[in-house]
Amino acid sequence: MKHKIIIAGLIISALFSSCQQFEDDYLDTDAPSTLDPSLIFSEPDLAKGAVDGIKVPFAETNSYRGRFLPYYGLNTDTEWYNTSQTAGDKADLCVYDAKPSNTEMNTTNNAYSMMFSGIERANVCITGMRQYGNPKPGTEMGQLLGEALTLRAIYYADLLKAWGDVPARFEPITTATLYLPKTSRDVIYKQLLADLGEASTLVAWPNETSYTSTVEHVNKAFVKAFRARLALVASGYQQYPDGVRRSNDPELSVANMYALALKESREVIQSGSAHLESTFEGLWRKYNQEITNAGGESLWELPFADGRGRMLFTFAVKHTSPSDQFQQNGANRGGVAGPLPFVFYDYDQTDLRRDVTCVPYKWGTAVAGTPYPIAKQELAGLDTWCFGKYRYEWMTRRVTSDNDDGVNKMYMRYAEVLLIAAETANELEGPSAAMPYLKEIRRRSFSSADQAVKVENYVNNLTSKEAMFNALVEENKYEFTGEMERKQALIRWNLLKANLDKAKQKMADLSARTGDYANVPSTLYYKYKSDNVSLDIYGLNRGETTNPGATYTAFAWTWTGTAADAKIASLYKVGMNPDNRQFWPIWQVFLDGSNGQLKNDFGY
Repeated sequence: MKHKIIIAGLIISALFSSCQQFEDDYLDTDAPSTLDPSLIFSEPDLAKGAVDGIKVPFAETNSYRGRFLPYYGLNTDTEWYNTSQTAGDKADLCVYDAKPSNTEMNTTNNAYSMMFSGIERANVCITGMRQYGNPKPGTEMGQLLGEALTLRAIYYADLLKAWGDVPARFEPITTATLYLPKTSRDVIYKQLLADLGEASTLVAWPNETSYTSTVEHVNKAFVKAFRARLALVASGYQQYPDGVRRSNDPELSVANMYALALKESREVIQSGSAHLESTFEGLWRKYNQEITNAGGESLWELPFADGRGRMLFTFAVKHTSPSDQFQQNGANRGGVAGPLPFVFYDYDQTDLRRDVTCVPYKWGTAVAGTPYPIAKQELAGLDTWCFGKYRYEWMTRRVTSDNDDGVNKMYMRYAEVLLIAAETANELEGPSAAMPYLKEIRRRSFSSADQAVKVENYVNNLTSKEAMFNALVEENKYEFTGEMERKQALIRWNLLKANLDKAKQKMADLSARTGDYANVPSTLYYKYKSDNVSLDIYGLNRGETTNPGATYTAFAWTWTGTAADAKIASLYKVGMNPDNRQFWPIWQVFLDGSNGQLKNDFGY
């Protein structure tokens, strides 16, 4: 059963109003003394309620649930908003044309404010536990302090990822700190790295305690892995007000940060406290089945109750009808975003990740059935693939909410730890040091019969640092498409616009069946399997051009003309340079309410 966030004794409410004012809002109670911080933060059970309260802003309507997760990270060289070509504020968030007045975001309860609300909740907890809790390693209070530090770092990492420089708030708000200007992200990254270093000494490994038996609580493997991720981001390329560059702070140099990331990732690997799931499909079935036991591949998940969260609502294989044999979540759920059309064809044909990640069908209109209406799979167009990692049909629970599905966001998984280790080992020690980590990723990705060629020979031939780096850029694509981690990776590699331009050219070549896509079939053939629901498709693989017979129906697998040209062009808005639009602007309501302290950079 999924963990439910229960706030015991205290709800810390840090509401971020349009004038950027936070205030503590305590619930009425018959026992006012229970709200005394000296009691709350000296009693682990009460402190746990307060720390759980830090997570509440994740699930608020316009926070991660309905705004940040559905829009941030789309339109990369692997993923896009499936109606990017349709003008409007939703598409603008993805096509690098977001404006401060964006109607999807320009509200006082937007993700930007909810992240700061979570930070304020964390600040109150951190201050209280330090003052009253005696939080030491190996104690309940130490675990809770480590979790609070980590949750604050998550909120801040996502603020920096989406908005760049933001105000630094690491103490509860006072009248004197009500209005603050933006702080250099370099300063904030250094604080987060220090906080996570402390947190890693306080929290337990997965399954070391009952508290860390679920990935809905913070554990040492996640903290170290997350610290490694942030070290790479802090030292990577990113847009500063004076241009795209690496940090000038010597503490955030590649040498320092890569050494830190390599150390942390290796310690996670050597701990044996997490591991790859045995199959790629099995990983995603387990995710959709909402199995949250720690010690597997998932390191930490952003927890949603059954009636909150929109991961499948947004990203699942599309379900046309409001109710079918798999879900009752409403009409046209899923399919909002998907892989770019060529991604399926960039995978090696024998890569076991391909068919899990890229789905060419949707679920059609349901007809009467017992006990639920029955929908069949229907082919979608070449330009509207779905992410197959998210599937109502793989759930064990039937979603009945009209607006939410309750499936967690898998925030980080062990595969990323291996790829971080490979990237940093390659940079600091050379390609031979990176090979074992890349081989481990690829062994799961190919059948035993293919491993001699696709794993051993492939990796052993990556004998230069450049060749290994380029292979890792591609491997990240094959492993993480559909998880919306690619945008930040492209930015830190300084490949955002370059790879988006390559993606546009690949789509044009696929549309015209030229270049690397000349042998992609232009006709698919399908029939239904014995269940009369699932499609048996022929013609998806390169070179499959022979008509398989009269039992199959032909389907045009083409995408041409002005409509194709317009959609390809919409990967990023014509006239925009994604390298100059790496961040969203701070929304107008927060500029107006900042007492003149906040401004937008980058020409917004």
